[in-house]
Amino acid sequence: MYTDPIADMLNRIRTAQAVSKKEVEIPFSSLKYAIAECLEREGFVGKVAKKTKEKKEVFCIALKYEEDGAPTITEIKRVSSPGQRIYKKKKDLKKVRGGRGTSIVSTPKGTITTGKARELGVGGEVLCEVW
Repeated sequence: MYTDPIADMLNRIRTAQAVSKKEVEIPFSSLKYAIAECLEREGFVGKVAKKTKEKKEVFCIALKYEEDGAPTITEIKRVSSPGQRIYKKKKDLKKVRGGRGTSIVSTPKGTITTGKARELGVGGEVLCEVW
């Protein structure tokens, strides 16, 4: 059992990219899967696929790299944590790294990026930032 499963997922992605893995397997939860789908929609990772492995649900994230071999994700960091939740109103959702990155926000409309949250006019818990 993990204290912070989202931070564990982000660490798995970070370390897999550090050793140039093609994909990474993560234990399934609907929130982690929604975060992975946001990363896929924004073009930070490749295909996200749900699997069953040894009677346990997991999902695989295909990692993307630039032509020179550098990872597409330069940095991925957890903002809100179980010990300190960070909530932002729609007007307080800022661009990450001048628009080169994005934040993933858990809102009443689902787990979405900050751009989509501003478009829908909702705020929520800022889960992580990616650039």
